[in-house]
Amino acid sequence: MAAGAALILGWARSAVAAHGGAYARLDPHEIAAPVVQGLLARTGLPAKAVDAVVVGNALGAGGNPARMVALASGLDDACAAYSVDSQCCAGLDAVGLAVGLVRSGQAAIVLAGGVEGWSRAPIRAVRPMQDGEPARPYERPPFSPDPARDPDLLEAAARHAWDRGHSRAEQDAYALQSHARAVAHQDDLAHEIVPVAGLGHDSYPRVIAPTRAARIRAVARLAEVDPEGRTALTPLAISAKADGAAFIAVGDEAAFRRLGLAPRAAWLTQAGTGGDPAMPLLAAELATRKVLARAELPFSRLEAVELHDAFATQGLGYCRSFGIEPGQINRRGGGLARGHPIGASGAIALVRVLADLQRDGARGALGLVAIAGAGGIGSAALVSRL
Repeated sequence: MAAGAALILGWARSAVAAHGGAYARLDPHEIAAPVVQGLLARTGLPAKAVDAVVVGNALGAGGNPARMVALASGLDDACAAYSVDSQCCAGLDAVGLAVGLVRSGQAAIVLAGGVEGWSRAPIRAVRPMQDGEPARPYERPPFSPDPARDPDLLEAAARHAWDRGHSRAEQDAYALQSHARAVAHQDDLAHEIVPVAGLGHDSYPRVIAPTRAARIRAVARLAEVDPEGRTALTPLAISAKADGAAFIAVGDEAAFRRLGLAPRAAWLTQAGTGGDPAMPLLAAELATRKVLARAELPFSRLEAVELHDAFATQGLGYCRSFGIEPGQINRRGGGLARGHPIGASGAIALVRVLADLQRDGARGALGLVAIAGAGGIGSAALVSRL
C-alpha cells in the first residue's frame, strides 16, 4: 500500500426515519452517538485511538455538531472535531476531508460521516434591519447571490424533467423500482444498520401498486410550458424529509496494523465540483465525470454505483447520461426509497456502496458514490474492496 494511502476499517449507519417519526425527539448527536458506538464495537476500534471526528450537517444552524457527536459518543476529550456544511454533499465531503487529514499525517484514525435531525432543526430567522421590526423567518437560505440563479429545488427538478423529457409515468416507475428493491433487500440492509430509538430498518420503503401511484396528486410542474403536467413531479418522485446518520472509520495502514485491525476497503479518490446554480440536479453527473477522469477509469469498470437520487428525474437523467439502465445503480434501493436526511445522505450512500462491494464484489472491485447539492455543487468518490 502506497505511503499516505487511506484505508477504510468499517462503516455503520442508522436507519433513515421519516421526518417527525422515530427520531423526532432526538437531537443530531443523539442520533449519531449510537451509530459511532456501534461502529467502534463492530470494528474493535478503541475509542481512544480516534484522533478526530469530521461530521457533515446541514440544518444545525451553528455550533459544532462534530464536537457534540464526539463527546456524546464517549470519545476522548482530546479528540479533534470538525463540522462540515456543504448541504446535501456534507456527509460525503466529511469523509473526503477525513481522508485528507490521514494522508497529510495530521491524524492516523478518523471517524467521518454525517447526521441530520431534520425533525429538530432550529427555527431560523433573519435579524431585522431596524429596531421594532420583527425577525423574518425562513425555511431555506439562499444558495446563490443572484436570485435568478437560485430556484426552489422543486422548480429546478420540474425544469430538469421538462428539459430532459422525463414523463410523470417514467419518474413514478423509477421511484417504484427503488422502493421495490429496498423492500426486497431489507434483510441485507439490516446488517449495516445500528438500531437507534428501537428503529432497525428504513421507515420509508414500501410496496406501492402502480395503480395507486397513478392517483397520487402532482406537486410540481412547469405550468407555463406543460399545462397538462406530462412531466409533473409527484411526492413519490421526490426524496422525502428524513432523519439519520452514517459514519465510516478511515485511517492509515500502520495505525490499523498496530491495533491488529484489518481494513476492508480503500479510499481511492474524490472530486468536488460546481455547476450552474440554476441546474443543481446536474452536479452529481459533473462530479462523477471528474472523479472518473481523475482516476482514468471508464464508467463500465464500476461494480457498485450509489447515486443519492433526491428526485426520480435526476436518477433517470444520470443513467441516460452514462448510457446505463436504472437497475444498474442503487441496487438495494436509493434515496427515493430511504428519504433524505440532508447532511447524512452522502455518507449513507457511501455506506451502501461499501456494503454492496463487501457482499457482492471480488477483491479489488470498484464502487462509486455521487451526490448533488443545492447551489449547483456536487461530490463523488471512488472506493475499492480490499
